[in-house]
Amino acid sequence: MAESSVATPPAAKAKPDAAGKPDAKGKPDAKGKPEAKGKSASRGKLDFATIGGLVVAAGGILGGMMLEGGKFTEILQFTAGMIVIGGTFGAVMITTPLSLLFSAVKKLPLVFFDSAVSSTAVVEEILGYATRARKNGIVSLEADIDKISDPFLRKALSLAVDGTDLQDLRRMMDLELHLEEQRGEAEAKVFECAGGYSPTLGIIGAVLGLIQVMKHLENIDEVGKGIAVAFVATVYGLIVANIVMLPAASKLKARLQDSIRTKEMMLEGVCSIAEGLNPKLIRSKLEAYLREELDAEAKKKPKTEKSKDAAPAKGAAGAPAGGAKVAATATR
Repeated sequence: MAESSVATPPAAKAKPDAAGKPDAKGKPDAKGKPEAKGKSASRGKLDFATIGGLVVAAGGILGGMMLEGGKFTEILQFTAGMIVIGGTFGAVMITTPLSLLFSAVKKLPLVFFDSAVSSTAVVEEILGYATRARKNGIVSLEADIDKISDPFLRKALSLAVDGTDLQDLRRMMDLELHLEEQRGEAEAKVFECAGGYSPTLGIIGAVLGLIQVMKHLENIDEVGKGIAVAFVATVYGLIVANIVMLPAASKLKARLQDSIRTKEMMLEGVCSIAEGLNPKLIRSKLEAYLREELDAEAKKKPKTEKSKDAAPAKGAAGAPAGGAKVAATATR
């Protein structure tokens, strides 16, 4: 019998990694994969201050109304809501360019979620770059630029590595900060405009309701109820303005200021790296931006540590007194 020959499959070709060299297993090297740029893994942590504020405001208004003998169903008016909300958004659309309106709506989740990066983590990241730049030169940071997730820090460090003059670097990045602040202020202004229009639209709804009531003055019993229903639109306008729109604008401005302050800290750190400052000096400089976080961390420390430190001190203070008593009894 002829021996059956088994054909062996050809060896798999090694696939080159991101650097262009095949590894031992023919798979791309994990180090060659750049991290995603500018994309955060999560939306951010929930802002319990916003949620709690809405709950407290709604509870206070509804609770006070019910304590006065009112009912929740008395303020449920579809037509009043349509006049106030529809009229408010229509006025905002007339006032605001459409691109800015869409941009402001996209920023609305920032009212409920805090996606800010920890300033302490940013400082530690900058100090890591400063240490490497001091040991191996600032050009050694070029390999890490594509792995930086924050676009502002990535751009600033890239300019520094390319040898851009410090004054030009500051001028370029300050311009970017200024433009970002202008965009953020304009987006918050959209909600401020809505907060200014909604009370007026509430008054318009109330007037329209009173017009309908005046048509039926022959039925005095229904006139009072009609007037009460007419003023529901005014309530809606005031609630939309003072509990939703104006607080949302203020929260967006607060988020914007936090973002600008963090990026100013990034710029200061990158300029310090370009100047070749010692990492310890850079830390001392950047800690000025962390004063609030450092104070908050100091307050969170348990008081038990102070008591533990005070206990040995008392024992040490009481030791000489005890020794004096022993010496006195020995002399006796």
